[in-house]
Amino acid sequence: MTDPSPTRPKPVPVDLPVARPERVIVALSTAPDLEQARRIAHVLVEEHLAACVNLLGSMESIYLWQGKTEQSAEVGLIIKTTRSRFPALERRLRAIHPYELPELIGWDIDAGSVAFIDWVIAQSRAPRTS
Repeated sequence: MTDPSPTRPKPVPVDLPVARPERVIVALSTAPDLEQARRIAHVLVEEHLAACVNLLGSMESIYLWQGKTEQSAEVGLIIKTTRSRFPALERRLRAIHPYELPELIGWDIDAGSVAFIDWVIAQSRAPRTS
């Protein structure tokens, strides 16, 4: 006699979006050279304003500044942080950046590896003071 119940596949674990009290943001900025980009990245990570900063290779930017078309070599920064830390990150970036008006724009992340998102949230928390 055969078993009437069909064989079911085993469930596969899947990273699904999970509601969290904190949102992750990916932000974009630039620096005039690799040395400045590294300095900025170290400050942001060491002060827990960002979990990670990726430094992109040299790129060229063309933009209008004070009524004039400018062209300059820059290094891109991709910054992973949280929505709650973004205002502090912006203040600190403006304080340490050599530009009068540093670029800083951010996007909310709606999907991603749950483990990575949790890591970004954990690393971007403000340090507790005793």
